[in-house]
Amino acid sequence: MSFNRPAMIVLGASAFFYVTAETLPVGLLPQISAGLHVSEAQVGLLLTSYAVVAALSTIPLTALTMRVPRHMLIAATVAIFVVAQAAAAFAPSFPILVFSRLICALAHGVFWSVIAPVTARLAPPGQAGRATAMVFTGNSLATVVGVPLGTALGQWLGWRVAIGLMAVGGAICVVLLFAFLPKLPPLPRDMATRTGQQLLNSVRILRNPRVLRLSLVTMTVVTGHFAAYTYIAPLVRRDAGLEGVALSVLLLGYGAVGLAGNFVSGRFVDRSPGPLLITLMAVQAGSVALLAPVLGVVPAVLAALLWGGAFTAIPTVFGSTALRVAPTARDAASAVNVVAFQIGIGGGAFVGQVFVSSGNLGALPVLAAMMAVLACLIVITSRQVFPRRISAEEYHAAEAEVLAAH
Repeated sequence: MSFNRPAMIVLGASAFFYVTAETLPVGLLPQISAGLHVSEAQVGLLLTSYAVVAALSTIPLTALTMRVPRHMLIAATVAIFVVAQAAAAFAPSFPILVFSRLICALAHGVFWSVIAPVTARLAPPGQAGRATAMVFTGNSLATVVGVPLGTALGQWLGWRVAIGLMAVGGAICVVLLFAFLPKLPPLPRDMATRTGQQLLNSVRILRNPRVLRLSLVTMTVVTGHFAAYTYIAPLVRRDAGLEGVALSVLLLGYGAVGLAGNFVSGRFVDRSPGPLLITLMAVQAGSVALLAPVLGVVPAVLAALLWGGAFTAIPTVFGSTALRVAPTARDAASAVNVVAFQIGIGGGAFVGQVFVSSGNLGALPVLAAMMAVLACLIVITSRQVFPRRISAEEYHAAEAEVLAAH
């Protein structure tokens, strides 16, 4: 069995538009603020409200859709994304913009819960992590191209045009998903029922100590990251005087280094997840900490680039780990990890808003660095979840367990 590359490319493109649309307000804080007559701190809460709804809805909606064929479910979540982005582009007021994003958030959790298990079904045995890294390249490209280009277009043609283009791109993805994604039936009825019960009861899911550890690491590092990243525009404006086109170029570089980091991590994620994740988190902690003092243009730019290279690769490790720690309940584990990620996004954006509103913008990089160090310590003490080395025999045994369950 070889990689189904056309289907994986379309999945990656869908991920690209989801990530770009979710984080686009980060680059367009000033434009949305001025256009809808609200503060930049309020615009930052767009990420918080989105993440809260995604976190609350992921588990029940994933359970309710357990019997839907996976190819149809992926296409449906992207179609909802298209409708929501179109509504956001024409939102006449800030509350309407928030509401349109919340509609998108309902589909968001389901999309991210099933994309990793679907990707695993398109990959050869023992290559699920590498396949996940390939699809998650769409995430990296979102920060390489999506957010910087969206920011530049938003500054040039208006933020509504930038959001409207997300709807157009998503619509194209829907068509391509039907064209290239093979039919992927749901789990057998007895397995789907058992998994659905697990999804409806997050406490039962978290009885798996490895899923609990993964969720804890995810929440910790993501909370710190988004506390600072949500306000990267005012941070680099303070540190390096970068705004407008210069900000777009910096975000482009941030994502480009992240793309390289994701490519490199894809070669190690299936065999050495522990050392890989520790390295990425250590680099993140050190680089973001450099943004705390005002050091000038060059140090700020270099720190931001290293930060992007490290963090952008981290979700790939989380996604493959969720598949590995619960091989017979991959949708369930992925759903829980998505919830943990969204709690981190929402919590981080909220904490960032509190800091910015109280005039403590410069403390956000320190907080992000401390959270990354804490997450790194948890990883070091969680070798069963993030082992130093996974042999080929161990990986094939896990895949055989999945096949046996089906």
